[in-house]
Amino acid sequence: MDKNTPVLIVDDYKTMLRIIRNLLKQLDIENVEEATDGQEALHKLRNGNFGLVISDWNMAPMTGLDLLKEVRADAKLKNTPFIMITAESKTENVVAAKQAGVSNYIVKPFNAETLREKIAKVMVHA
Repeated sequence: MDKNTPVLIVDDYKTMLRIIRNLLKQLDIENVEEATDGQEALHKLRNGNFGLVISDWNMAPMTGLDLLKEVRADAKLKNTPFIMITAESKTENVVAAKQAGVSNYIVKPFNAETLREKIAKVMVHA
């Protein structure tokens, strides 16, 4: 992945945003913007040019899954690599995310190496 690729991280929990930002920094990825819910993220995506979205699943009022569906339904955004982060490892959640077109999936807790591997996998296809 190009280290200058703009990345949007989405989580309604500020501490998690900081953790993800720090993990990305460990990977020398510093062109990072944040959104604290799906609606804000969608607005930023439609008005920006992001090469990767890393989003939490559990947010209100728009969940990460809803955001993913909106991204995939948008002609301009549909090919944007999208990594979903969740504390839930339920099979039905993974299946729902895959059906909605998620690029990859990370279950909390995770570290920089896991994040690097997942990003590497999705950016190969970007």
